[in-house]
Amino acid sequence: MKETLKLLNKMVKDGVFEEYAIGGAVAAIYYLEPFDTADLDVFVQVNTAESDLMILAPIYKYLIERGYEAKGEFVYIEGLPVQFLPVFNPLTEEAVEKAIIIKFSRVTTRVMRPEHLVAIMLDTGRPKDYLRIGMFLEQGAVDRRRLNAVLKRHGLMKKWKDNEYRFEP
Repeated sequence: MKETLKLLNKMVKDGVFEEYAIGGAVAAIYYLEPFDTADLDVFVQVNTAESDLMILAPIYKYLIERGYEAKGEFVYIEGLPVQFLPVFNPLTEEAVEKAIIIKFSRVTTRVMRPEHLVAIMLDTGRPKDYLRIGMFLEQGAVDRRRLNAVLKRHGLMKKWKDNEYRFEP
């Protein structure tokens, strides 16, 4: 993981993308008791003239030129499957912008805040997302006041109320 994070930071420095933040299960593990996950989700702020279908092409080109292998939606970086996800709405854009900066094995990296992770999981709405939302609530890993503010800003309060029974203890 350490080498993968170093490469992500180098990609920002080299202008491949403007900024990134770790999201998904790996970010959730930062706040929760550990659980198994197979890949690293990296949300990227890309500023490119490419069409929507080709927005990730510069990332793949950069990595493949350096000997990394792409398989399906993943690029294997130092043996770790990494999925690059462009910010795709105001919520994911805000989540990347407001990510916290941490050190992992002495490497600086960016991790989405728990309130944004929960809001993204709610917005996505898969069964496993609802289970993870329950974990955040049960383990006290999210500030409810901040979460409510994020949900209101991004029009997700009704969806929260409609699905609360799925994840409230």
